[in-house]
This record gives sequence, structure tokens and C-alpha cells, in this order.
Amino acid sequence: SLLGIPLVLIATMFPALLLPAPDNRWVTNRFSTLQLWLVNLITKQLMMPLNKKGHKWAMILTSLMIFLLLVNLLGLLPYTFTPTTQLSMNLALAFPLWLATLLTGLRNQPSISLGHLLPEGTPTPLIPALILIETTSLLIRPLALGVRLTANLTAGHLLIQLISTAAVVLFSTMPMVSLLTLLVLFLLTILEVAVAMIQAYVFVLLLSLYLQENI
Repeated sequence: SLLGIPLVLIATMFPALLLPAPDNRWVTNRFSTLQLWLVNLITKQLMMPLNKKGHKWAMILTSLMIFLLLVNLLGLLPYTFTPTTQLSMNLALAFPLWLATLLTGLRNQPSISLGHLLPEGTPTPLIPALILIETTSLLIRPLALGVRLTANLTAGHLLIQLISTAAVVLFSTMPMVSLLTLLVLFLLTILEVAVAMIQAYVFVLLLSLYLQENI
């Protein structure tokens, strides 16, 4: 926060300002072409496991993927804030979308959706326990989505913080050890870029799989 004003909204909205606005020209610049190629690739990957009914979710899932991707990657820059390291924000994204997939299933195919709570051929004495376990696993999905994203990004940021601090502190006393620590930091940064991209993809892919179950 700055002067008591929370800056999370600016941190969340800023990535969208970096994207070029679409226009109606036949030939655009390389950045716009790259953006269109990326959106096309993401949409194709996310819609592949879904049937035709799920394709109407293309806009919201692709937008969420690009949003998470930009926020996660820009959060790795120095002096920036990553909103996706906050559990409150991740749950605010995960819970409504998970609930929407669940309600879609209950509205369109109630018997099949409720049938997921009890696998076929279950012995009679195990039925109450299995229904309880399956219901718990269903309700814990949005929490798992939010916690997974938060934990992975927070852990990476903490490791970068600790190793960079060690490199700076050791430079005056043990320069060689400091250089080795710097090499580890460089490798870790590359890993964190990969983690930022993979976590955005996993978050949205799991949502699309939950949707597939319910349509």
C-alpha cells in the first residue's frame, strides 16, 4: 500500500495495459501477430479436452490464462508485487469458476453429476463413507486450486529472496562462494519463469477438466 491506498488493483490491471489493442488492418505489427498466435495456441490447448458444449467457455478460460500468465511473469521483476501470491485473490478466482462448473452439471445432467459421488459397484456397507469422502474431495477442489498457485509462487519468491540476500552478504567475505550462489540464483530464476507459466496453465487446465466432467 502507498499512503494507506492498496495498490493491488493497479498491480492486477497493469499487465492488461501492455497488450496491444486489436485493430481491423490486414497487416499488423509483429507484437500483435505474436499475441494472436499465443491466444490461438492457448485456446486450442484448453478446448481440446472439451466437447462442443464447453467451447462457449473459451473466452473466459483463455482470458483467465493470459491474465494469470502476465501477472505471474511480471511479478518476477524487481520492485513489483505479485497479486497471485495472495490466497484471497486466488480463491476469489477459483471458487466462483468451480461453482459455475458444478452448477452447470447440476442443471444440465443432475443424475450424472450426483452419480460421481458414488462409484459403480461399491459394496453396500461402504456407501455412506464413500459418499462423504467424494463430497469432501469435490468441495476441497477450489481450495486446492487456490493453495497450489499461492504456495508455488510464494515458495519461489522466498527462495529467490533468500539466495539473492546470501549472494550480496557473502560477496565481501567469500567472493567465490558468492559467485556460485549467484549462478544458483540465475538457474532458480529460469526455473521460476517456468513455474509461473506452468502454474497458470495448470490452474486453467484443471478448471477446464472440472467443466468437462459436468457437461
